[in-house]
Amino acid sequence: MSYKLIITNLGKILMIIGLSMFLPLFWAVYYGHQQDIAAFLISTPITFGVGLLLFKKFQTEETIHYKEGFAIVSFSWLFAAFFGSLPYLISGTFTNFADAFFESMSGFTTTGATVLRDIQALPPGILFWRSLTNWLGGMGIIVLFVAILSSLGVSGTQMFKAELPGSPVTEKLKPRIRETAKILWYTYLTITVVESILLWFCGMSLFDAICHAFATVATGGVSTKNANIGFYDSPLIYWIINIFMFISGANFSLHYLAFRNKSLKIFWKSEEFKLYFSIIITCALFMTIVLIFTTDLTLGEALTAGTFQTIATITTTAFIINDYEQWPFLLQCLIFALMFIGGCAGSSSGSIKVGRILILLKRAHSEIKRAIHPRMITQLKVRERPVSDDIVINISQFFFLYILIFMFASIILTGLGLDLISALSAAASCLGNVGVGLGLVGPSQDFSFFSEFGKFFLAFLMLLGRLELYTVLVLFSPFFWKR
Repeated sequence: MSYKLIITNLGKILMIIGLSMFLPLFWAVYYGHQQDIAAFLISTPITFGVGLLLFKKFQTEETIHYKEGFAIVSFSWLFAAFFGSLPYLISGTFTNFADAFFESMSGFTTTGATVLRDIQALPPGILFWRSLTNWLGGMGIIVLFVAILSSLGVSGTQMFKAELPGSPVTEKLKPRIRETAKILWYTYLTITVVESILLWFCGMSLFDAICHAFATVATGGVSTKNANIGFYDSPLIYWIINIFMFISGANFSLHYLAFRNKSLKIFWKSEEFKLYFSIIITCALFMTIVLIFTTDLTLGEALTAGTFQTIATITTTAFIINDYEQWPFLLQCLIFALMFIGGCAGSSSGSIKVGRILILLKRAHSEIKRAIHPRMITQLKVRERPVSDDIVINISQFFFLYILIFMFASIILTGLGLDLISALSAAASCLGNVGVGLGLVGPSQDFSFFSEFGKFFLAFLMLLGRLELYTVLVLFSPFFWKR
């Protein structure tokens, strides 16, 4: 284990985060808010300066291996959340570190949970920083890091595999991992720009359009309004965000391949995408039908509400246009179940992911067939390609750990005084990077009532979920730190 290598790369990442603070500073200057101008004028040099100091002091030419990759990735997100909390503290948005760290971690992990009660009272620089942390965390700080720095070579692969959301196997779009990272970020940026323009043309201010595009493409759900997306009361805006949430919940590699090949057939060749699409269509139609018969919503309103809530939940974006706790318990239960599915592998979504669900379903079907025909030899395949037993075991272990951690977290939260429904949904929401839940953490509530311990614990769950458990959990193994 090379500690110098870990520290110098953490320094590089802090420098990137420090430079990113110039963007909210621009909006603070543009709107003339002295409060957040000072906050970013102080936060930017501190973050960049600490990063530069670490990089220069511990610079080394050693190669990153798996251990260093896991450590760099995990500590990068902790450092990002720590230094990302500086603008909140310096601007006076929060008066204690626990709140600032929770908000920062929630942003970078694209969870979207908040301890803020009056979002619209915040200065524009801070509002933009909340959305920007979502966007940076959506595709991943490390993926951006690998894309920018060409000198990583093989070392970049270790970090890329440890951080890229979604799949047990990292698919390269190009022979060099840096080129793959660049393609993913270009795709991510292009989708963001297109959505920003559309939202702007549909009535949002340019500032709000960019902020909401950041949160949509990152599937983070952070809004500049207290009433979230419901503030706009515009079906056109709802459906634009609907479409881009759906796009962002799919594998970004498919978007690039479809663009390169100029064919949408790429999507339908993916079994994972077909399952993702099928779940959304089925749940959206079911919600629409139930809402028509149990509420006073019209057909159009029910279709919009049902589709929006389905996509917002399964993609873990958690934008809100309705208080779904006023809906029948049947739909609330369905929303809770969708929190465990997530989007596709290689998307910016959180939770378990459709790719893993697909393989578990195929394995279950295979075992049922073997129970009927014990001598039958079956080979699990996805897109006609055999799936190795190692990948099936990896996914099964991930699913087991995910549910185990969810149960353990729920027990701890009930010990902090939450009722069962609130504890279960808070644990599912933070571990799955969803952001909202039911009960005390429902769509009309926030996380401000938690104790400092509760906020740090939930922030840890966000980190666990964002880095897909193993990247963080290996750090707690004594064998990991041995040479």
